Amino acid sequence: MIPLASDGSVSIAGRTPGLVAATVEAVVTLPTFKRPEQLLATLASLKAQETGRRFAIIVIENEAEARAGARAALPLFAGGDIPGMVIVAHERGNCSAYNAGWQTAILHFPDFSHLLVIDDDEIADPQWLERMCHAAETLGADIVGGPQMPVFADAAHASWAEHPVFAPPYRQTGRVPALYSSGNLLVGRNVLTAMGPPFLDLKFNFMGGGDSDFLSRVAQTGFVLGWCAEAQVHETVPARRIEADWIRARSLRNGVISTLVEKKKRAGTPFAGTRVFLKSLALLAVSPFRGAARLARTRSLATALYPIHVAVGRVLAEFGYANEQYRQPEKN
Repeated sequence: MIPLASDGSVSIAGRTPGLVAATVEAVVTLPTFKRPEQLLATLASLKAQETGRRFAIIVIENEAEARAGARAALPLFAGGDIPGMVIVAHERGNCSAYNAGWQTAILHFPDFSHLLVIDDDEIADPQWLERMCHAAETLGADIVGGPQMPVFADAAHASWAEHPVFAPPYRQTGRVPALYSSGNLLVGRNVLTAMGPPFLDLKFNFMGGGDSDFLSRVAQTGFVLGWCAEAQVHETVPARRIEADWIRARSLRNGVISTLVEKKKRAGTPFAGTRVFLKSLALLAVSPFRGAARLARTRSLATALYPIHVAVGRVLAEFGYANEQYRQPEKN
């Protein structure tokens, strides 16, 4: 194990022999935590990418004890089947893992233009990487998001795909005003260089939302955001995630994140905290009407409750509520 960071927080578990880093045009970062079988499926989908671009993959193991993902992936890299590196981010949390992977890309691949992000419960379409890079270039976008299409463990749950927790925020390719998730993302090297490490705020490590905060700050800085509807990844959704308590917890969490991100965005402006709180109260007041409109349109009570739960989460954030769904990943 080779230390990568001076404080010992990141180390290299292995890399592809003879990898010529200077030829790599795109880097795919892939964080993993206790999902070795799913990680291998994700890696297989990346190996099958149809593109002429030279790319490398950085697997970020975030379970520093057993390292099941790293142990499963290492033979593929050591044998030359997959180009790239396997690293260990010793500090738990998804923000720590992303930061470790993005900083490793900057340090070890001097000439890449695009950094892509995919999670270890996702399968990339064969043209995913090419479509994301092409969208960035044709749209003139510094960051591009793409849809995470839910694949439910039980086919009977397919109707949940339209619930706001699972549905993509946009349907068409083009420039967009905001992005919210790193589950399917392209970030230009110029963005990483300008924003500098640590890229994601560690206070979001177990709550989630570090990606939303990063993307909000990037947009505020003036970088151009885009969306590529054709660059799909398919996300495995276990049955646990369509249970009412999980949906409610995720919706409340989205509200909490919304408040925290907006407070950071408004920091330094007059009466910032008061403005955010008043906005949250206003959203809470109108949420029953928004819910009723959704119910009339979708006939789904769960969908109708979403704006109410988000608004409640926004208000609860003012009183220190934080739903850290990632603190116990076995329940997530």
